Amino acid sequence: MKTHARLLVIALLVPMLGATSSSAQLPDLLKNLPQLPSSGAGLGDAKIGQGLKEALRVGTENAVNLTGRLDGYFANQAIKILMPERLKSLEQGLRLIGQGDRVDELVLGMNRAAEKAAPAARGIFVDAIGEMSIDDARKILSGPDTAATDYFKGKTTGKLTTAFQPVVQKAMNEVGLARQYNDLLGQAKAIPFFRAEEYDLDHYVVGKSLDGLFHVVGDEERKIRTNPAARTTDLLREVFSRR
Repeated sequence: MKTHARLLVIALLVPMLGATSSSAQLPDLLKNLPQLPSSGAGLGDAKIGQGLKEALRVGTENAVNLTGRLDGYFANQAIKILMPERLKSLEQGLRLIGQGDRVDELVLGMNRAAEKAAPAARGIFVDAIGEMSIDDARKILSGPDTAATDYFKGKTTGKLTTAFQPVVQKAMNEVGLARQYNDLLGQAKAIPFFRAEEYDLDHYVVGKSLDGLFHVVGDEERKIRTNPAARTTDLLREVFSRR
């Protein structure tokens, strides 16, 4: 730690060190001063908080832009919404009887619904950023590569679920996915010994939409933490170069 930074830390710590530190010589204080974590060393709390909020603003905006567009989910193999695992036997059976195209249409429709819902996250993310405390910021800065994403999951999952539900339901109704799914279940009855299972597709798509969104937020966070080229503002470069 540079001398001027160590002196600043001493000034901040003296009130907490008590009588022993008040009688100690400056060299002793410098020698015995506990080392601060490298994350954010030399930066004030306000600057760290500003930097983290800027990183979250950039990362979440990028994530919403990437997912909330045509093929934002469907063309991204990491987050593409597939048939539910519990319905894999239904999918396999339908493909065996020549109904694979109908299954593919259903998968495409689920992803289109997610793409329409993603922009609803923008305002919720902005609110969560505004609520971040200095303590939150320091924990995120010194945390793992997805610490900010985990913060968002904890703060926004409930609100995002509420916001996504009507958008997903409307989008799926517009393309007739509920009817299409029921038709597929009807087709499945032609499969010997197959027992069709009812499934709440709206609930499933909302959950997978959020999983995909947070996955992309995590990717954007990693870029800012590890790739200097992703730090697109002076504030981001200053804060994250100190990690």
